[in-house]
Amino acid sequence: MIYADQRWMGNHGIGRFARNVLAGLSYLPVPLCSHPAAPLDSWRLARALRSATAHDIFFSPGYNTPLFFTSQLVFTIHDLSHVYCPENSSRLIRLYYGTLLKHACRTAFKILTVSDFTRAQIAEWSGVPLNKVFNVRCGVDSMYCPEGEHYGLPFPYLLCVSNRKLHKNEFRMVEAFATAQIDDQVHLVFTGPPALSLVNFIDKHGVSDRVDFLGDVREQRLPSLYRGAQVLLFASLYEGFGLPILEAMACGTPVITSDRTAMPETADSAALLVDPTCTEQIANAISQLMHDSSLKAKLRENGLVRASQFSWDDTRTAVHNLLYAA
Repeated sequence: MIYADQRWMGNHGIGRFARNVLAGLSYLPVPLCSHPAAPLDSWRLARALRSATAHDIFFSPGYNTPLFFTSQLVFTIHDLSHVYCPENSSRLIRLYYGTLLKHACRTAFKILTVSDFTRAQIAEWSGVPLNKVFNVRCGVDSMYCPEGEHYGLPFPYLLCVSNRKLHKNEFRMVEAFATAQIDDQVHLVFTGPPALSLVNFIDKHGVSDRVDFLGDVREQRLPSLYRGAQVLLFASLYEGFGLPILEAMACGTPVITSDRTAMPETADSAALLVDPTCTEQIANAISQLMHDSSLKAKLRENGLVRASQFSWDDTRTAVHNLLYAA
């Protein structure tokens, strides 16, 4: 019997992964309503799974694991940002990673992840053999495509699908946007609500009238937001995969992204890569792409090809095969 943690399902990155890989899987859901990343969840999860036998499997689409478990454990680490981006973490989360999660890596039957970069990083950090970690990748839903409505913003815009976490590198992207040699009718649009520190930084650089925050955007409307964008600006400092890169490409939107962590692997040769710590490089890439129509067309074409190489069907098949072979 496979027990699986359905609580991860949602519209965020891990939530989309969970929703897709659990589809069609014959499993018993975890009888819990608490958030899987909540404190003490490992203890609650262990109690909820106490009837599992040695022949059963517990599968989590996320990084939560039971405190004690005698059956086969398969779980997913999408990235190690809580380890390598401590400014976005907390003492409690770092303690969990350094003790319970590292121990779970060593006792797990299989560890799943979504890029070769993260696969290697997990093996190095945890000390487990590389052949114990499996890259099942992420996919792109069919609703992300060039055809369809646009979001309807009344100005041309660069899009940043992001949140206000520091590793997303939003301050440098704002500064690069402010100094890029582009038409002053072009806006920079962020998903998610504003944060006071970022708003003050935007005001300091004199672009308050050209930077917009859309708040939470429902997943059903994301394709139209990508389609309407001139460029996706995704110069993050750290990503375990970088799903917005592929979603934008699938919608025919050119991409500027970072030259480090998993982003070059995800984008391959279908995006402009920049050093995310160099504001000048980001600004030059924005200027180049906004003034070079042939380059935009080439990146659009290459991006559509690259995005077509990823599907949730393939991810689902890879996960199910690993679980049924356990």
